[in-house]
Amino acid sequence: MAVRWFLLLSRQGKVRLSKWYVTLPQKERARIIREITPMVLGRALKLCNFLDWKDQKVVYKRYASLYFVCGIDGGDNELITLEIIHHFVEVLDRYFGNVCELDLIFNFHKAYFMLDEMMLAGELQEPSKKAVTRVIEVQDQLVEAAKQGAGAAPGAGLAGLSMERTRYH
Repeated sequence: MAVRWFLLLSRQGKVRLSKWYVTLPQKERARIIREITPMVLGRALKLCNFLDWKDQKVVYKRYASLYFVCGIDGGDNELITLEIIHHFVEVLDRYFGNVCELDLIFNFHKAYFMLDEMMLAGELQEPSKKAVTRVIEVQDQLVEAAKQGAGAAPGAGLAGLSMERTRYH
């Protein structure tokens, strides 16, 4: 079970996030986005969230004004992919507090970091929302410490931070 690609689309069809877990040329990526976007946006709300497309399945879920879209292999489980999408939305909500499209526009780097922290090579790596959020908060502390310590001696602003990562089993 592996996600081949992950897209975040607005209702207007603008790509807000795209993550590719398979190597594809830029033209192929653009073609996939161009073909998938109208298929997903044009579907009625009461229709199923799964589409067969070429040799892949497209799994999507709409949250407010955003569509979370994944491409998976034909034999993979669509419901697990829906759970991965929902898990990502819960992580975003936990960090931003009721995430909206503007949060993702102005903090796109954090959304990518959260997705990278959650998934590795298209597979769910970290199922704990708390662990993902904690890593993001540590990164925020590092950024703040680096900003404050920009004029100080190297490493002076990072003295009080714990870089330890807790594992939950």
